[in-house]
This record gives sequence, structure tokens and C-alpha cells, in this order.
Amino acid sequence: MKKVVVITTGGTIAMKYDAAAGGLVPAVSGADLLQAVPALRQIAELEVKEYANVPSGHMTPQMMLEVAALADAYAARQDVSGIVVTHGTDTMEETAYMLSLACRTVKPVCITGAMRGASDMGYDGPANILAAVKVAACSEAGGRGALLVFNDEIHAAAEVTKSHTVSCSTFASPHWGPVGYVYEDGVVFRRRSENLEKITVQGKLAAEVALLKVYAGMDDFFFRCAAEKPVQGLVVEAVGCGNVPPEVMEGIRYVRAKGIPVVLASRVHAGRVVPIYSYLGSAGSMKDFGLLYAGELTGQKARLKLMLALAQTADFNELKQYFIEEAAR
Repeated sequence: MKKVVVITTGGTIAMKYDAAAGGLVPAVSGADLLQAVPALRQIAELEVKEYANVPSGHMTPQMMLEVAALADAYAARQDVSGIVVTHGTDTMEETAYMLSLACRTVKPVCITGAMRGASDMGYDGPANILAAVKVAACSEAGGRGALLVFNDEIHAAAEVTKSHTVSCSTFASPHWGPVGYVYEDGVVFRRRSENLEKITVQGKLAAEVALLKVYAGMDDFFFRCAAEKPVQGLVVEAVGCGNVPPEVMEGIRYVRAKGIPVVLASRVHAGRVVPIYSYLGSAGSMKDFGLLYAGELTGQKARLKLMLALAQTADFNELKQYFIEEAAR
């Protein structure tokens, strides 16, 4: 029987209702999670490592990188076939993408969680853990980057996003859909994600990278604040296919004049940044600024990618190589 290591980090899947607090709070250990799913014993031998028990909003990029290193350390063992990470859903897509970028192993690495707490009716944690372990124990799951397994769907880390605040079917891949599904009798894959880049980093993420979302009537104030702080990098979630108001354009110009790399993403949930317009504030009108393009990546994922890239180099031409495929998509 294959062995799967389950790394727990907390989240709703590890929470119960607390009357004194008036809501869900961390209360369930990693061992408790697995004991609630007897069917797991038929799938794989399990080993549990408790990394943390925190809400996903408390996770930081550095913690995500540490989980990636931990997953690699366990995957390096010959007796381990795959890794499952349990996590809160609010930042799960970010940790999934960090795992996909930073993990060196080609063994399956899956992340899952729950939308309902362990004390709620219809608790979805056990079903999601069972599905994730099935995928982690499946040899066909190897070499696909980190996979987010939820509601019996399998999503590529670079493509998936949380689409609903409370629904158990919250995770979706707006561009291309799931890469596979988990059934009662097995795991089925139907396609591979093309976005399987690796950026391996040792130690700490020193760079501070900000993320600003563009809105109608926005000016350059927050951009100047970021530049004066200064941040080491900035991701801008533009409207449409990479366009911004004229004053925001001036803010971006100011940030670039300080030598700070800027990645242009879109706040739209599907599609990529394309400089097809040339009016003032369009992506095309900012071509001479030396911007990096996020492609299909969401702003939050582009931020993580830039943080990892800045851990490797501060040279703009070298940074550009990390985003050149995103621009070509």
C-alpha cells in the first residue's frame, strides 16, 4: 500500500463552532481530521505532520514557502508516494500556486480543505480529504505540478481560483476547467496544464511586493506611496486586458522611474493581458515603461511569482525571463 503524508496547516476544515467566540475557531488536530475518515485506510498508509493550525488569512508567503520545503522533504523519502496539504480556502489558491512553483518533487502534491466547519451540518472536510488522498496516491497525478482537489474536482494550481464565498463548489478554473475528477472507483485526468514553471528558492522571501487593484476614477496616490515606502515590486490588477485610468498610468510611470519592477495583471477572472489598445492608459500606451505581463495569472498569483523571482535576481532583464511565457500566452 502506498504512503501519503498529510501536512496540516489549519483552516475551516480544522475548525468547530465555539459558543463563547460566537463562531468557528481552530479546534481539530491533524490526527482528528484523518480519524474522521475511516475509508482512508483502504486508500493509503498515512503519516501526519502538523505544520500549523491557523485560518488561511493568517498564512504568509514565507509560510507557504516553508510548506513547499516541507513537502519536498517528505517527498524525498522513498517510502512516500504523495503529499496532501490541508488548508483554509481563503488563500488556498495562493499556497497551491506557491507549491506548484517552489516544490521540486515530481511526486503528487495536493491541497484541499473545507467550506464548512467540523461541527456544521454537511461538513465537507472528510470527502475532500478522501479525494485528495486518492489523487496523491495516484501515479498519474505525478509531474502535474501542485493540484487543488475540492468537491471531487482536480484543478491546476496556476489556473484555479475561489469563486464563491460560502459554496462547497467554490473552486473553479475559469479559463480551461478542471484537469480531472475523482470518482468512487478512481481518479480520471483529461488534460495537462501547460503552466508548470519552477522557481526554487532557499531560505526567506525578503522582497516586499504590493498588489493594487485598479478601479474607475483611481489616481496615482497609492502608487506613489508604494514607490516611496519603497516596495521591491508591484503588481497592478488593471481593468480589461491591461488598461488603467490616465492618472494610474502616471503612477505606474512614477514607480518604474524608481526602478521598481511592475507586473500588469487583469482584475477580470478569465483571459490574459494583451496590449491591443493604444489610447492613454491602455496596456499598449505603456509598452515603453518596461512592464512585465501576468498573462492569465491572477494578481495574487503574479505577486507570489514576482516574490520568488526577486529572491533569485534584481536584474530587470533576468526578471523578464520569468514572465516572458506569460506574455506569450
